[in-house]
Amino acid sequence: MALTLQQVSDRMEIQDLLNAYAAAIDQQAFDRLDDVFTPDAFVDYTAMGGERGAYPAIKRFLQSALPALVDYYHLVGNVQIQLDGDRASGRVMCFNPLGVPVPGKPAHMMFLGLYYIDEYLRTPQGWRISRRVEERCWGHNVPAGMNAG
Repeated sequence: MALTLQQVSDRMEIQDLLNAYAAAIDQQAFDRLDDVFTPDAFVDYTAMGGERGAYPAIKRFLQSALPALVDYYHLVGNVQIQLDGDRASGRVMCFNPLGVPVPGKPAHMMFLGLYYIDEYLRTPQGWRISRRVEERCWGHNVPAGMNAG
């Protein structure tokens, strides 16, 4: 079935939203996340060792947790989006290498594979994530005692 011009636009806007999330996280530009999530969004990062809660608390968690890492990026791809008017859902693959500092040594690099299970909402400001739940796929080289998968 052919997509309408509106559906193509919606998908591209949501993909831009996903890239904006990854860039904000990796650049530690946490205030830019206000343009990614709805103010009342629910976020659950517990599958990979993070926290769960309303967006404002999750933003504070990210602001405190990410600066402790020395290397990281979020590569998002294999985006599956299901549109339903002003709402949509998605499943987004993420490859997430993380460098954990080790005093006097190079960073300990671990690699995480996960999916974001998302719900999106069209707002007057554009598409936003209204719900995000991480789904763990795998972890490689995760330090003992670290709950990252």
